[in-house]
Amino acid sequence: MDSIGEEGAILNNFYCNVGVCTPSRGCFFSGQYIDQNGAVHNDVPLNRDVETFGEMARNNGYNTAYFGKWHLDGDAKPGFLKESRSMGFTECTHMWNRGHWKTIHENKPRVSNKIGDKTSYTTDFIADKAIEYINDQTDNPFLAVLSIPDPHTPFKVRDPYSNLVDSEEMTLPNSFDQQDTPVWIKQYYWHNPKHTLENFKDAKSQYYGMVKCIDDNVGKVIKTLKDKGIYDNTIIVFTTDHGEYMGEHGGLLGKNNFYQNAYRIPFLIRFPKKIKPNTVINHHVTTVDFKATLASLMGVVAQKSMDGRSISPLLESEVSKMDNNYAIVCRHGRNIKSAFIGIYNDEYSMCISNTGKDHMLFDMKKDPGQLNNVYENRKYRKVKKELSNILVDHVDKYQGKFTWIKNHI
Repeated sequence: MDSIGEEGAILNNFYCNVGVCTPSRGCFFSGQYIDQNGAVHNDVPLNRDVETFGEMARNNGYNTAYFGKWHLDGDAKPGFLKESRSMGFTECTHMWNRGHWKTIHENKPRVSNKIGDKTSYTTDFIADKAIEYINDQTDNPFLAVLSIPDPHTPFKVRDPYSNLVDSEEMTLPNSFDQQDTPVWIKQYYWHNPKHTLENFKDAKSQYYGMVKCIDDNVGKVIKTLKDKGIYDNTIIVFTTDHGEYMGEHGGLLGKNNFYQNAYRIPFLIRFPKKIKPNTVINHHVTTVDFKATLASLMGVVAQKSMDGRSISPLLESEVSKMDNNYAIVCRHGRNIKSAFIGIYNDEYSMCISNTGKDHMLFDMKKDPGQLNNVYENRKYRKVKKELSNILVDHVDKYQGKFTWIKNHI
């Protein structure tokens, strides 16, 4: 994975707009915020009139394929997709709607939670299928999405990755025993009777093993592109839909809370025709910018409007900075009582909860770990006002479901 960023660009401040699977993927593939694309929380389908990244590529002459988890077709589980439902991906035999399965079988196909081997473990299996697809491509340009469900619960991985890291070597995050985490974000946490430090450390070591398995399979795909002679003519992106809490802020687990561990995610991109090696982008970029950026790099035109913008000028060294250097993040959820909307920029992070209390503001220069909430500190009144104005303007333009913010700032 590292080679993609070293030979291309790494985006240090890439954020998912929503820190949970379905709405994050909806933003990625549509270039629109959740109020526009319809995928407001998990298991809600993407609006059928949305032009996905896959449809944009196919409409511009690309062969398209998708391997792995989709999570934009409603409640079906696993819900293997047919082309009539795949929203732009012609090859979709091994594209399923949801579930973090640990084995996939060729026949039908079908999946299970049993831990597979090096041919049936899901990460390996869908990587191999993507490699087969790449090797079959001839003259047409192609888009292949490899959507690996790991690293994710259940925290189990196949041998030898399951024994790669000794669980006793796992350390606790500095904020593991934090006491002032707001109640409204404690969806999942380790400090309850069914969890122990031992199973926390074991889960973390398995998580590391899953990452190493992914890394090895990324290497296999890269080798295929090199062997086929198209490595330098291929845009390669490595990213994810959200991060994961591993005990931070009082033992949090999962995602979809405001702290940056779930929202600030990796984004590596390699395309030597337009991106110089060792390019580092510190500008704040989010998932809604993905489609527009890739359209620009590919030289194709989208048929539907997007909320996001292309940051290809930054990647191609045409400019050194752009306006609006911030990331808007939110949580809508099935239960609107738990909603929030927030902002990250170079200096601060702030979120407003619709509970009307427990709002958060962090001075990221002094407190990058987001441990000291200064929302009630009078010294930051001007900062709160400036950030609140940005959020209100954003809500008025893009996300009407969050108009309640005006009552809480």
